[in-house]
Amino acid sequence: MNHNKHTILLATIDQPNHTTMNTEPNRIPHPRWLLFALAVGGFAIGTTEFATMSVLPYIASGLNISEPVAGHLISIYALGVVIGAPVIAIFGARFSRRSLLLVLMAFFSLTHLGTMLAPDYRSMMLFRFLSGLPHGAYFGVGALVAAAMVPPDKRTQAVGLMMIGLTIATTIGVPLSSWLAQAVGWRVVFLIVAILAALTVILVALFLPANCMQGGGSNALRELSALTNRQIWLTLAIGAIGFGGMFGIYAYMASTLEDITGMSPKNVPLVMCLYGVGMTLGNIIVPRLAGRHVMGGLACLLAWSAAMLALYPFAVHHPYWICIQVVLIGMSGAVGTLLQIRLMDVAKEAQTLAAALNHSAFNAANALGPYLGGLTIAAGWGWTSTAWVGVALAIIGLIVWWFTVKDEQRTAAANLQ
Repeated sequence: MNHNKHTILLATIDQPNHTTMNTEPNRIPHPRWLLFALAVGGFAIGTTEFATMSVLPYIASGLNISEPVAGHLISIYALGVVIGAPVIAIFGARFSRRSLLLVLMAFFSLTHLGTMLAPDYRSMMLFRFLSGLPHGAYFGVGALVAAAMVPPDKRTQAVGLMMIGLTIATTIGVPLSSWLAQAVGWRVVFLIVAILAALTVILVALFLPANCMQGGGSNALRELSALTNRQIWLTLAIGAIGFGGMFGIYAYMASTLEDITGMSPKNVPLVMCLYGVGMTLGNIIVPRLAGRHVMGGLACLLAWSAAMLALYPFAVHHPYWICIQVVLIGMSGAVGTLLQIRLMDVAKEAQTLAAALNHSAFNAANALGPYLGGLTIAAGWGWTSTAWVGVALAIIGLIVWWFTVKDEQRTAAANLQ
């Protein structure tokens, strides 16, 4: 291989595929307001996804069911996300991105009204499943819109700002929902989510002009081509595996803080809010540092995650140290933004499906991390064993990252022959 070929191969690690995206941004009259609108939708989705866990006891009491049975409401929502993301992306590809966003959030609002009014467990299960369907597609399409309104070197920052709504939900939405459930009742939580979703519809309609970012013209077969793209599957695997440890830590953090750190139950939610603070900071700082170097940024974040999770078992014995550590672990959440950009880079003509599948991958991580962490706890290895599960998953994610880079290099070399 000559010097020029070697240079081109090295460049493929961090350079996006510009042949599949516009180099000129779409001109939006009020881009900051549009990003705010998309973030409001993210806040609504993040609140319903995470707050349901905190109000679960009140739901169980209100529906006269046990908490383990009520826990199925969380699982059925995740199932809706996993199914809805690819299905909606495939069949909605022919419509404009504006139309998709409006329909998705209108449907999301209506299903939350149904959740609020559900008279029994079965009907609530139905509405929770339906509520999950727009989740992945909304973030996927929203990320495409955010990236298209800025120059290529600003895409990562724009997507990071769009995702801030989701991270702020873990900081503000969750504790607020818990307080409202105690003060007014759990049903008002879903009413507020429905109102926020309706507000998103209004804001998107106002600030995303009908003649901007049509995004249609694709079809089901073209979107399905993403399923034959090896780079898409490898990228999804990085998120589904490497990100699992963070969910494992979060799932058992309350019990760990009470039993190991010795915190009172009333202080635990405050510490868990710091996780959301870290995710928010990560989505502000990391995209600015990564810029166009998405794959390099992913490797650094996975290494950061492994290091921070390794410190968790030691920090958990000190109340002040664990507060700092939770923020540092949460910053690894910016990997979601970088993966979103990476998928858009390698998706070619299947942009919508690839972007939406990112959230299916994270729901897989949300299942994998807590499941493996639960196995180690059940085996008697203690609450802090979840951190070592996370370290192992981050390292495996790095290995998948390495295979992804090598596969891209081999493909580039073959194209130069």
